[in-house]
Amino acid sequence: MLYNFLQKGNGVLINIAIIGTGGISTAHVKAYQAISEACNIVALADIYPNKARSLAERFSLDCIVVSDYRELLDNPNIDAVSICTPPFTHAQIAKDFLRAGKHVLVEKPMASSLQECDEMIKVAKESSRLLSVVAQNRFMNPIMKMSFLLKENIIGKIAHAQVDSYWWRGHSYYDLWWRGTWEKEGGGCTLNHAVHHIDMLQWMMGMPKEIVAMTSNTLHDNAEVEDLSVAILQYENGGLAQVTSSVVHHGEEQQLIFQGEKARVSVPWKVKAQKSRENGFPFEESDTNIEMKIQQFWDQSPSLKYEGHTGQIHQFVEAINGKESLLVDGVQGRNTLELITAIYKSANDGVRVTLPLKADDPFYTRDGILAHIKHFYEKTTSIENFTDSNITTGGHYE
Repeated sequence: MLYNFLQKGNGVLINIAIIGTGGISTAHVKAYQAISEACNIVALADIYPNKARSLAERFSLDCIVVSDYRELLDNPNIDAVSICTPPFTHAQIAKDFLRAGKHVLVEKPMASSLQECDEMIKVAKESSRLLSVVAQNRFMNPIMKMSFLLKENIIGKIAHAQVDSYWWRGHSYYDLWWRGTWEKEGGGCTLNHAVHHIDMLQWMMGMPKEIVAMTSNTLHDNAEVEDLSVAILQYENGGLAQVTSSVVHHGEEQQLIFQGEKARVSVPWKVKAQKSRENGFPFEESDTNIEMKIQQFWDQSPSLKYEGHTGQIHQFVEAINGKESLLVDGVQGRNTLELITAIYKSANDGVRVTLPLKADDPFYTRDGILAHIKHFYEKTTSIENFTDSNITTGGHYE
């Protein structure tokens, strides 16, 4: 078996609190309810308690509702929490619950800075509690199968990866009070949208040695942050990856393409292998032997019982019960944030960035980032909540 979390075990019922009841909390509620034999939502917290009560009513949750998450820290009936609040709050809330003896699943991005990530990891270790970071796209069948395929090295050395993290958000998206600012959102599309694809890339290919990038704000003059970025990553083996992060692409086509020594594979799924003529030019027909071998491996790779948030939350609960090791722990969440931070540093300073970033780098701390980062525009509108709570969370890569 490639990963032991592909099968479900039995364990103790885990009591859950959800902190923050904005749009993404719905995905968490649905996920926990999908595995209700393993867990139970017992509390909701939100600075707007009416939002929390509305969520509880919508999903028929028999739970307590509080406006201050700190009221839940000493509650002995809570085993674990999902943190679904704005990014600038993640670190403190996570550390508070970890110190209170609760396991923590925190939405992406993990925190606002690498320093905060290191503090969260340290507290999790000291408290002997689990810290996991949401990366629900790893738990999509096409993505999981691609990870299996690349780990088997069937396509040979990867020369080039292309990551298209294309999203579209209207101008009003950045009107919400915490969005569009470096202080509260922590960044733009690179941090809060492409984080999914950057996470998948670093999971499959590891960390690069150097990054060079450019960022821009092309269509959202109500935000300090970028709405478009392009980065080039270079790996120790000489391979390159290009990552485009965007909230200006109509259609939201999202894909990862890996060009290997023997074949090209991608999600959405496609395989192509070419044969060389004596003069180096390709034959018109494909190398069907390699394509068939790759296709067979893809078809025979096991499928997940649960996908997306449900898949990750199921694995988180199983890990609490001691039946799994976390696929996305604090270190994995930090790796993804380090790549994003390096993109921001390179674009902001106009330099080529070498990894890892050191603790004395200005971009290591939240205060350092805020002191050095350039604003594209100044935020012009700030509303408390939208009346429309519908959100989208990306493609399914089929």
